[in-house]
Amino acid sequence: MIKFKKQIGVIGLGIFGQNMVRSLASEKCELVAIEKEEQKANTVSEYISKVVQADASDEKILRQLDFHNFDVAVVTIGENLEASILITMILKNIGVKKVIAKANSSLHADVLMKVGADKIVFPERDEAEKLAKSLVSSNILDMINFADDYRMAEIVVSKKFTGKTLIDADIRHKFGLSVVAIRRKIPILNEDGETDFKEDLNINPMADDVLEEGDSLLIIGERNNIEKFKKL
Repeated sequence: MIKFKKQIGVIGLGIFGQNMVRSLASEKCELVAIEKEEQKANTVSEYISKVVQADASDEKILRQLDFHNFDVAVVTIGENLEASILITMILKNIGVKKVIAKANSSLHADVLMKVGADKIVFPERDEAEKLAKSLVSSNILDMINFADDYRMAEIVVSKKFTGKTLIDADIRHKFGLSVVAIRRKIPILNEDGETDFKEDLNINPMADDVLEEGDSLLIIGERNNIEKFKKL
């Protein structure tokens, strides 16, 4: 018998809901999804064992699917505010331990919190902020939020640190950041005898590893410290 990590219900299979299901499907979670529209429900049938075409604002449906026993329920409906709020309220009323709800405005988020949502997500806003950062900063490649004040970011090594070892750069002491990996493009000759590049990822680098031009660092730390570091 398969032992699942968590029981998770996903309500709404728009773009965000579909991506959520695909991501969770590989994490050994027991998944149940509800979607009113047949076409959307069919989009994730290969990733999930149980997709129900139904109106999730019907409390009977949620109880029949044992949502009250689930660890987490994710309400990904953002456009239909009334449905989003009603479903969130029902989920908390029937005893779902944790309800995460998608919001498309601050007012929407406030109402969701008042009816019991444990966490609010703004996927469009968050992605927009992430894209904006990448557009205005030439050296930041990617950033992931994984705690309230902490981030994981990939940042191109500045000329200031080129040629230095990690211990000489002293990034942890000066900026309070931990370097967890170095990404480097290594030149190679392809079958045609032309120069090509192979990507190498040095995970958990040593203190005497030398930083080269074109390297990027995968770092973890407080957001403010990352902002200071990327401005060098």
